[in-house]
Amino acid sequence: MALLEIMKAGNPVLKEVCKPVERVDKRLRTLLDDMAETMYENNGVGIAAPQVGQTIRAIVIDCQDDHGLLELINPEITYREGTETDTEGCLSCPDLYGEVERAAKVRVVFLNRRGKKQQLTATGLLARCIQHELDHLDGQLFIDIAQSIHRGSAS
Repeated sequence: MALLEIMKAGNPVLKEVCKPVERVDKRLRTLLDDMAETMYENNGVGIAAPQVGQTIRAIVIDCQDDHGLLELINPEITYREGTETDTEGCLSCPDLYGEVERAAKVRVVFLNRRGKKQQLTATGLLARCIQHELDHLDGQLFIDIAQSIHRGSAS
């Protein structure tokens, strides 16, 4: 496994709409492993492929809950319910935090690392993380949609 460079706000790769993954193979699984290692090393709860310079539709998330590490390939939200506003940060926007309104509950379909179709319904932090990371796949940062932005800690 390897630590990858995290692209920072202003890097054009973060504004690109990512292409669907066409083949789940060893190379992709290595990328997912490296993304997870990079996320953990930087104390993140999620990271998307464009944040490490790859314009493909893949994300990893670990909210330190019962789900553990989630790897979502070609994720698509198929259902949204309710709204919640909370503070978000991003590995690509160090020391910036903002209030972002998101759906309170989402259902997402995706491929796992073996190429098998999966479905997950999420609420709370996991729902927020899924939406945040999927925004990255469409070239959007949380600072583009935040109601307010501030520097410093999340609290």
